[in-house]
Amino acid sequence: MKMTGAQAILEVLHREKVDTLFGIPGGVVIPLFDALYGDKRFNMVITKHEQGAIHAADGYARSSGKTGVCVVTSGPGATNIVTGLATAYMDSIPVVALTGQVPTALIGNDAFQEADTTGITRPVTKHSFIIKDPAELLIILKQAFYVARTGRPGPVVVDLPRDVTVSELDFEYPEEIKIPGYEPKVKGNARQIKRVMEAIGESKRPVLYAGGGIITSGASEELKAFVKKTGIPVTLTLMGMGGFPGNEPEFLGMLGMHGTKAANYAVDKCDLLIAIGSRFDDRVTGKLSMFAPNAKFIHIDIDPASISKNVVIDIPVVGDAKHILREMLKYAKALDIKKWLKEIEDWKKSHPLTYEDNDGFLHPQYVIEQLYRVTEGNAIITTEVGQNQMWAAQFFKYIRPRQFITSGGLGTMGYGLPAAIGAQLANPEATVIDIAGDGSIQMNIQELATITQNQLPIKVAILNNGYLGMVRQWQEFFFDKRYSATCLKRDKRCPEVCCNPGPQCPPYVPDFVKLAESYFAVGMRIQKKEDVEGALKEAIRVDKPVIMDFIVCPEENVTPMVPAGAPIHTMISSKEDAEKYLLA
Repeated sequence: MKMTGAQAILEVLHREKVDTLFGIPGGVVIPLFDALYGDKRFNMVITKHEQGAIHAADGYARSSGKTGVCVVTSGPGATNIVTGLATAYMDSIPVVALTGQVPTALIGNDAFQEADTTGITRPVTKHSFIIKDPAELLIILKQAFYVARTGRPGPVVVDLPRDVTVSELDFEYPEEIKIPGYEPKVKGNARQIKRVMEAIGESKRPVLYAGGGIITSGASEELKAFVKKTGIPVTLTLMGMGGFPGNEPEFLGMLGMHGTKAANYAVDKCDLLIAIGSRFDDRVTGKLSMFAPNAKFIHIDIDPASISKNVVIDIPVVGDAKHILREMLKYAKALDIKKWLKEIEDWKKSHPLTYEDNDGFLHPQYVIEQLYRVTEGNAIITTEVGQNQMWAAQFFKYIRPRQFITSGGLGTMGYGLPAAIGAQLANPEATVIDIAGDGSIQMNIQELATITQNQLPIKVAILNNGYLGMVRQWQEFFFDKRYSATCLKRDKRCPEVCCNPGPQCPPYVPDFVKLAESYFAVGMRIQKKEDVEGALKEAIRVDKPVIMDFIVCPEENVTPMVPAGAPIHTMISSKEDAEKYLLA
């Protein structure tokens, strides 16, 4: 069957069960967009910035379990997706980015809108391909999707010179693919699994520490069954939220820098830490030499390069979490750890997540608690990055996988709004809410136009404190309240030095309500606690995009907090705590 390269690309996408694409056209990808013209197999979502396209494809992938796809042009189109590729790479999200490239004869000649896309993206992708021969097009596309979704998933770039997309070729698409040297291991070693179960049986203070790999492998039910059968308490990373229901008694909450005290104390005091689909990153471990100092470490992960990378592992098991947990369940039995569970329960009761709620301010934690209550915990939550993200992780109880969509490893501000587009398109019947900060939301706010034009009823809850809040918090705790460059109200009228927010401050720019209306969305401003519930109910009732501007306490902090480089049992909750820590 003869067809052009552009037509062949669309046929491949269809066979790979892709139905939604995100991107922006440009000169060298006109043939591909021309082939898309009138093709009803695909929903081509045109964003307002290429970064919006890659984040939307990422959000689509995270919320659906499918591979996200974006299409952009050469040069600046391709370079504009680099941040999104790095975001997906750090969090192991399957995305295929189709980037236009100048004709092969012009590559290396500094042609108009030429960039070394494969060279630029190689460090932040699982693999980058450039196709210089039309005969290679089909096999490389097959490899791209296979690499993106198998093993430890990740983003893949396919760079498409214009002449490849207009050349004619014979369409013969391979049904299966094998790549020499790339054979992700799924089944865990039986002897190692036996060692794992022996160590679990001998432990008196075990803790399960699960990450995003639980969600990627679809192992949430197996994890829950294992926890219920053994009684072992479980803590989750930011990327693992929803991998175990947040309303179950065995759940300790998130661990790490802004984790719960119960989770951090349990990990610090455990004698066996069973890590599944997680990578012992610095936000979890704190000071490595003092991380779980009395514990034996088990690490189950599909990526052998992650094992013993940060923490030396006693019993490694390489393979897919779902498969390995199923094997572990065959030998699982209830453990006699009542004393340990009683100690953990005491920590939970003594150190709950809390906040001041009687000082006249509207508090962001209250907004999220009400959001959880009003939606009955069923909404899909995307987040921006910063304090809003941590409060969303702490105060919304995620009850299922793929419900919490956030940028973890890279911490990309501007992620949440375009990710909500992908999540809403993947789940058209769901309530999708972006919990945002007033700083982060502005980094891709142009995608409000994409939301309106595609008639997506996405809700945005801006926790507006007038600051780049997380940086301001660090300045308060560790830099004597020198709020350098973090006040978002600051203008030429302000004094040279200021750390006292109040009614004397200039008005906030922009007016989010008017901005929402300019994008044909509904705008609301909420300043009082008693108005929160009604605003949330009205926003969810309206079948339109809604921007809710919650004016919250300007100097609210995310607590508890582990100072950078401190052991995770060292948690502070105030500037005074920080001063004591620094003096010690």
